[in-house]
Amino acid sequence: MKWPTGLAWDSRGILLGVVYAMPAAVLVLSDVPRGLGAAVGVVPAAVVGLAPTRRGRRFLAVLGFLVGVPIFVGSLVAPVPAVAVAVLILFGLAAAWLTRRGSRFGQVALSLGMPMIGVGLSYTDHATAAGLALIMIGGSLYACAVSMLWPESIAPPRAPAPAAPTMRYGLRLGLAGATAAAIGFALDLDHVGWAATAAMLVMRPAREMQQLRSVGRLISVVAGATIGIAIARLEPPAAVYSVLILTIVAVVAATNRSRWYITPAFTTLIVFLLLLQSNPSSAASRFGERVSETVLGVGLAYVFGLALPHLRRRLNVSTHDGL
Repeated sequence: MKWPTGLAWDSRGILLGVVYAMPAAVLVLSDVPRGLGAAVGVVPAAVVGLAPTRRGRRFLAVLGFLVGVPIFVGSLVAPVPAVAVAVLILFGLAAAWLTRRGSRFGQVALSLGMPMIGVGLSYTDHATAAGLALIMIGGSLYACAVSMLWPESIAPPRAPAPAAPTMRYGLRLGLAGATAAAIGFALDLDHVGWAATAAMLVMRPAREMQQLRSVGRLISVVAGATIGIAIARLEPPAAVYSVLILTIVAVVAATNRSRWYITPAFTTLIVFLLLLQSNPSSAASRFGERVSETVLGVGLAYVFGLALPHLRRRLNVSTHDGL
């Protein structure tokens, strides 16, 4: 079967995804919310994919900490909006500074750590945020152990490393997330972090990549939320949730190399199943909240990631022409 150019499909990832999801799929049979929560913990590993060598797969053991700890940090600063906004701006500058000095931690902080701080802003209960962080850590540790069972393969040639993002980009990324968070706090939104997370996940130094991620996230969120609502309203038995968990994680693992940004469809689907499985009647409000905050985040990412740099370039050209 020929897949569209922007969609990659690796059938070898299906089995890996199924094994990743197996504990959650079993747990959901006795406790639906806990099972869906456990499924969230292995999604980052499915998104990252399987490194060719076992040495490279050790990164999965660290991945959970890189996701979980920022979520907890976000929950710690969430009670004081001014501090939360300042942290996002300063974190963006610090991560860009580290990246420009060749630090891999800086790269991960920019692309993953900052959005996860945004996720944490939605949690005012530190215990809940700590529980989610532990789920992420445990899921990644389990995925790392499982990945070691897979045979090694020949590593493909490395692509040229992209240019390090500028300090100006780090500031704009921080400002995009901080502005989204400030609006969320001002409007007292139920999930303050959804817009901030969307803004920081779609922003990228490369213009084309940001455009693809912006459109992809909007379409994926709407699709994932719609499917989640349809399933939740059927009030299916636990066995259906078990099959869904296996399917979702397996498809994420099989499509993680896609150029199209489709991962948000699966993460939104899990989130909506988790939010609606005990309260399907809240579907309309949840849908409106998720989509509107995604639009807000993507819009702010456009302003800080595309519009401002374009305006700056035009001003520079005008200045030079005047000289």
